[in-house]
This record gives sequence, C-alpha cells and structure tokens, in this order.
Amino acid sequence: MVSLKVNGTTHTVDVDDDTPLLWAIRDNLGLTGTKFGCGVAQCGACTVFIDGQALRSCVTPVSAVGTSEITTIEGLTGKEADAVQAAWTARDVPQCGYCQSGQVMSAIALLKENRKPTDRDIDLAMNGNICRCATYVRIRAAIHDAARALEI
Repeated sequence: MVSLKVNGTTHTVDVDDDTPLLWAIRDNLGLTGTKFGCGVAQCGACTVFIDGQALRSCVTPVSAVGTSEITTIEGLTGKEADAVQAAWTARDVPQCGYCQSGQVMSAIALLKENRKPTDRDIDLAMNGNICRCATYVRIRAAIHDAARALEI
C-alpha cells in the first residue's frame, strides 16, 4: 500500500513500491489523461508535475514520490495552465491528441520558468516531447501565444 497525493487529494493505492507512478495514476486512480507512450521517458506522453517539476511518470517508481504533490493534466490550475489551454484550443494544436497532455504539461513548466521564451527556448524545453502528427509548428505558436497572454 502506498499513499499518493494527486491533484490535492491523498489516495491509498495497493501497488508494489517499484510500480511506475504512471500505472498507479491510470490504473488505480482512473486518471487516464496521462498517457503511456514509450515507457522509457523519451516521448513525454506521461509527463506529470511532482512538486511543480515536470517529470516522466513512466520511469518514476511510486516509492520515489513520498509525500510529494503530484499534478496530472486533470488537476491543472493557474494562469499558465489557463493560458496554455486557451492557446492550444485557439491554434487547434492537437490532431490525434495522444501526446497533448504531456505537451501541455511541458509547455506550462516552460512558461513558469520563462515568461518570454524564444523559439530556441521552446525547442529545447519541448525537445523530449514527441508528436507523431508533427504539430510542432502549432505547438511553438501556441506557446508564444500563451506567453503573450501571460503578459496582459
């Protein structure tokens, strides 16, 4: 049994200590917005925030989380989240949508650190997020739009 604080609520889940956080979130808590992509932290589909830091849940064992606050795509709040989600919708970023929760989480993490990212900043921050539909141009434009919205 492991205790996890996810999206502001503490849950007890019956999993082994080495179970990847991704599976506890999806299978035990039913929060399916966080996706399984590659299983080796290379594609970004499983990105969640752990104490505000964007991390890959597919390679993070539940035992490593401890009492940290975990935020999934379902629990996003705040001005950066609002700006990114609005920009994603306005730019019609997703095609298949599978990678988008990880893309959104990474974009929000970037904007929390850098309110005026350049194209290079965006490319570096989003480099570990793979989009098989190749919507990278729209993703970059949406991040710029969200950054501008945060200036207002």
